[in-house]
Amino acid sequence: MSASRRAAVLGSPIAHSLSPVLHRAAYEELGLTDWSYDRFEVDEVALPDFLAGLGPEWAGLSLTMPLKRAVIPLLDTISDTAASVEAVNTVVLTEDGHKVGDNTDIPGMVAALAERGIDKVESAAILGAGATASSALAALSRICTGEIVAYVRSDARAAEMREWGERLDVDVKIGKWSDAARALTAPLVVATTPAGTTDALAADIPERPGTLFDVLYDPWPTQLAARWSGYGGAVVSGLDLLVHQAVLQVEQMTGRAPAPLGAMRRAGERALAA
Repeated sequence: MSASRRAAVLGSPIAHSLSPVLHRAAYEELGLTDWSYDRFEVDEVALPDFLAGLGPEWAGLSLTMPLKRAVIPLLDTISDTAASVEAVNTVVLTEDGHKVGDNTDIPGMVAALAERGIDKVESAAILGAGATASSALAALSRICTGEIVAYVRSDARAAEMREWGERLDVDVKIGKWSDAARALTAPLVVATTPAGTTDALAADIPERPGTLFDVLYDPWPTQLAARWSGYGGAVVSGLDLLVHQAVLQVEQMTGRAPAPLGAMRRAGERALAA
């Protein structure tokens, strides 16, 4: 009989995380009855001791805020994708005890868009300039052939986005948040802001909108997403992103591919509905 394997999501706060629902659904579908996936409240101060205490039964970790950058010095190596945005959301624990960091948010965004038939766009707009916006910029660098405009609230945020653009070799232009309604005419709009931030923009949606990728999933739909759908525009949700990045995590941690995307999405939808 094979030894049981463990994985978990770490962060603070963590009670809201849907990751256990998604990963456990994958294990069930894959017949991995000896695998478990938990959640642990861990902040930057507690992270080193938590990692040091992991035994050989541990296969991997999912990381959420505020650990995505704090974990980097504690790892043996990180992928180029993670290094490009200085953010690790996935740690794979190898048989020889190495801790390998990766970022599945970026390819997860690309995969979520590809699922809707979007693998190339001529231009795009980003609403916001936080950590998720840098991942969005990295994802867009793979599929956008033209202009990317980020609409931000402050000069400091503008400077951050320009810096990310330089690091990612992307020519990102900066727009003021007061002009954010202009973003809605882009073929692809990626909203990375907290709940409620884009509500006021719902009145400015054009008659024939393109695609909206709103990274929120609770509450859902956002006012912007609901009205966007009402105008016939395509909408990709935060749950789409969450599921696609979790698919990649399951594949890396278990070595089993493809992970069951459909079963994981259905489990996430049920959990949100409840």
